[in-house]
Amino acid sequence: MTPAINLVKKHRLKFTVHEYQHDPAAVSYGLEAAEKLNVAAAWVFKTLVVETDTHQLAVAILPVDQQLNFKKMAKALKVKKVQMAETTKVERTTGYVLGGVSPLGQKKHLATVIHQSAASLTDMYISAGKRGLELQMTPTDLQSLLTASFSDIVND
Repeated sequence: MTPAINLVKKHRLKFTVHEYQHDPAAVSYGLEAAEKLNVAAAWVFKTLVVETDTHQLAVAILPVDQQLNFKKMAKALKVKKVQMAETTKVERTTGYVLGGVSPLGQKKHLATVIHQSAASLTDMYISAGKRGLELQMTPTDLQSLLTASFSDIVND
C-alpha cells in the first residue's frame, strides 16, 4: 500500500485502485494511464508541484491532456508568480518519485488547486503514489481531504 491508499482507507472513503503495466518509455505517464485504463483523458488527472515566488510549494491537479497555466495558478494561490518545482524538492517534500506523485499522502501538506473541470465529474483518476497505479474517487472527496480549491488553472 502507498501513503495515498492508506490515507483514503483511514478516512473510510469510497475508492477503487487500478493497476496497469507501466511502460518506462511512455512519453506521458498520464496519457499512458488513460489509454491503459481505457478511460477518457479528461477523467485522468496529473499532479504537478509548483514553487511560488515566496518559495512555497503547492500542488496543481489537472487533466492529463491539458497544460498548466502558471499565471492562472499563481492567481488561484494569490501569489505573483509560480514555476515548476525542482525534481529533488518535489521528491523530498512529497515522498514520491516523479511520474508517481500523488496529491494524497504527501509528507507535507501543501496548498492544492484542482482544475474546475473535476467538479462536474462523478469520479476522477489520480496517481495512487506509484507509476502504474491509479486511484479512482470522487472529486468532492479529494477536495475535502486536501482542503483544496477548484479553479481554472489550464491554458485556454
